[in-house]
Amino acid sequence: MRPSLLAVGRFDPERARRRLLDAFVPANTQVLEREGAIVGFYVLRRAPTYLALDHLYIEPEQQGLGLGAAVMRSVLRAADAALLPLRVCALKGSRSNVFYQRHGFALIESSDWDNHYERRPDAGATTVADTNAMNDQANHWARP
Repeated sequence: MRPSLLAVGRFDPERARRRLLDAFVPANTQVLEREGAIVGFYVLRRAPTYLALDHLYIEPEQQGLGLGAAVMRSVLRAADAALLPLRVCALKGSRSNVFYQRHGFALIESSDWDNHYERRPDAGATTVADTNAMNDQANHWARP
């Protein structure tokens, strides 16, 4: 996020670190690896009425290679299987806004610095086999 925050004059390393650590729950965090190297991570948490993709970060040199799209397909399948909307927040002016819109998210709120998006579940997007395979993963997110 550093390049996006620098572009809008809002990068503060302490604030960025605090934002991440304040909501850090290891069970909700998935590390992304490519060829044995950590190239990013994402945080998916269950709220009472939706799933929240709180973070999706991929190293800049790894962006544009399909990793983010692969993660998003997996997260969307899980949200569809759980029949829950998926919410995400993106910094205004960040390329991530286009990425989320391309994956079916609609703008639901805008604040001074951020855009908030939601994607409604597509109950018809998953097969019975997909739903059964995702139940364990969806139940994982249901833990308090």
